[in-house]
Amino acid sequence: MNRLLAYFLRGLVLTVPTALTAYVGYRAFVAIDSWLGLAIPGVGFLATVALITVVGFLGSNLISLTLVTWFENALNKLPLVRLVYASTKDLINAFVGEKRRFNKPVLVAMTPDGAMRGLGFITQESFTSMDVNDSVVVYFPQSYAFAGWTFVVPSSRVTRLDVGSSDFMAFVVSGGVTDMPAPRMRGNEE
Repeated sequence: MNRLLAYFLRGLVLTVPTALTAYVGYRAFVAIDSWLGLAIPGVGFLATVALITVVGFLGSNLISLTLVTWFENALNKLPLVRLVYASTKDLINAFVGEKRRFNKPVLVAMTPDGAMRGLGFITQESFTSMDVNDSVVVYFPQSYAFAGWTFVVPSSRVTRLDVGSSDFMAFVVSGGVTDMPAPRMRGNEE
């Protein structure tokens, strides 16, 4: 009976993530297709990817940059729209844009003796704009959530890790369950 239960649990581990990923992907395809009124599954998704790529190409053009700047300035004048637009843009840029912010994984000593440590990402190398010297801004993502905490931490309590950002984020967001290649600690020299 224990062996049968073990097989069942192993089957859950193998099928649930695959089924959930397939379901979410399917729902995304169906939603995009329905928004565009297309009957052929997946064509709406491909059209959306193509459109985003074309917008990216046009947005990189010197003439288009003027229009993009004008458009963003117009949006930034509208209070609620500015909040949504600016925070969404900053979030996307933090992961995939030119101003990536989640590319500096660190280990932070949370207690004076360093026995308790937090895993995070340096998002700003200095915080002198708020008159806080010798400190960095560290974002601590929460496990299994699209949320986190942001702390200003003395640089002396931060140990930089030489590990891939995506591996590190997966490790933190999974609550430490996902395997991560062993990081090399780089100290506080930077």
